[in-house]
Amino acid sequence: MARVTVEDCIDKVDNRFELVMVAAQRARKIGSGAALTIERENDKNTVVALREIAEETVEVETLKEELVRSHQRMIAYEEEDESIDLMDGEEEWGTIASNHGKAGASGMYAEEEVDQEDVEPSLEDMAGGAPAEEE
Repeated sequence: MARVTVEDCIDKVDNRFELVMVAAQRARKIGSGAALTIERENDKNTVVALREIAEETVEVETLKEELVRSHQRMIAYEEEDESIDLMDGEEEWGTIASNHGKAGASGMYAEEEVDQEDVEPSLEDMAGGAPAEEE
């Protein structure tokens, strides 16, 4: 048979890129042992796939669906029965955080007194006080 070109198949598949992707998918299936719908005639898998598309012996829509399915990744998990195990200390931090929300403006450690010596000085204090206003 004469050489198969993209022009022979483009009226079967609208887009050239899509044609290449579909033909590659079919060629992979042929390589993995799928039954041929035409005679091989000593052609490689890609040429056989293009010939099958040109002669409409395979469904292009089915190949498109298989192509999409082969590129999808789905992580299956069940939400109902799963329980999340907390790491050491997470429960305590959750309690502290919820108490902090209830404490409001008084702070997380409202019952503790803060020494003025422990408070860091502001930039103005470190620079020698507020700048003097000029008269």
